Amino acid sequence: MRPIRLDAVTPEEIRAARLENPKAFGLTPSERTLAGCIFAAVLAVVVWLHIAYGLTPARLLSPDPRAILLLANFFDWSNFANFAHADIFRSLGETIAMAFIGTSLAALVALPLAFLAARNVIPAFIVRFFTKRLFDVARGIDQVIWALIFISAVGLGPLAGILAIFISDTGTFGKLFAEAIENTEKGPVEGLESVGASPVTVQRYALLPQVLPVYVSQALYFFESNTRSATVLGLVGAGGIGFELISRWQVMRFDEVAYIIVLILITVGLLDQISRMVRERLIGRPHQ
Repeated sequence: MRPIRLDAVTPEEIRAARLENPKAFGLTPSERTLAGCIFAAVLAVVVWLHIAYGLTPARLLSPDPRAILLLANFFDWSNFANFAHADIFRSLGETIAMAFIGTSLAALVALPLAFLAARNVIPAFIVRFFTKRLFDVARGIDQVIWALIFISAVGLGPLAGILAIFISDTGTFGKLFAEAIENTEKGPVEGLESVGASPVTVQRYALLPQVLPVYVSQALYFFESNTRSATVLGLVGAGGIGFELISRWQVMRFDEVAYIIVLILITVGLLDQISRMVRERLIGRPHQ
C-alpha cells in the first residue's frame, strides 16, 4: 500500500472525505455545540435540584422508610380475601360507564359540528371561525380542570366526570372530524352535485361514508383512552375507580392500591383488544 503524505492532501479532498465518512472525523462543530448545550442544561438542572430541594446522591441511595413500606405492602396480598372487592368492581364499572357515556355523547355532538367547521361544506368564514374557536376552548382546557369546574356545579360523583370527558372530547373530535371531512375526495361530491342532489344528500352519501372509518376508529380509541382519564378524574372527586384508589392511598392500604392498579391495567388491555376487534369488524383490517 502506497503511503500518503498528509501535506499533499488538499482541503477539497479533506472536505470530500468528511462528507463521505463524517463519523471518521468525529463530531462536527455544530454537534459539539449541541452536546455542550445539553451538558450545560443537565448540569444546571442538577445544581438547581441540589439548591432547591437538597437532592444529593446520598439522599437518592438512602430512600425514605415509608417508600420501603409502600413497596413491601404493594406485593403483600395476604389479606386478599378481605379486600372490598364489591366496592372496587362497582367503581371500576362506574369508570368504564363514565368513559363510554362521555365519549359517545362527544362523538355524537361533534360530528354535526364538524361539518360546520369544514371548508368544503360551509363556505362562510365566520361560521367556520367561531365553530373552530369553540373546539379550541373545549379541548384547550384539560379534563381535570373541566372536572373541577363541574364538581363545583353538580357536586361530587360520576356526572362531573362524564361532563368533563364530554366537553373535552367534543373539541378534540370536532377538530379531527372537520379535518377528515376537508380531506375527502371531491369525485363523489361532484358526481352527486351534477345530478342535482341537495346539500344534505351530498353530505350523507358522498362525505359521510368517507369519514366514517375515521369517525369509528377515533371514537373507539378515545373510549379506551378515556377509561384511563376517568381514573385520574376520580382522584379529584369525579367518582369511579380513581376515588377508591386515592381513598386507600390516604389510609396507607397499599396492598389494595396495588390490586386496583392491576385491575386498571387488565381493564385497559381488555378494552384495547375489544376496540381492535370492533374496528376490524366495522372497517376491516389495516393493510400490512
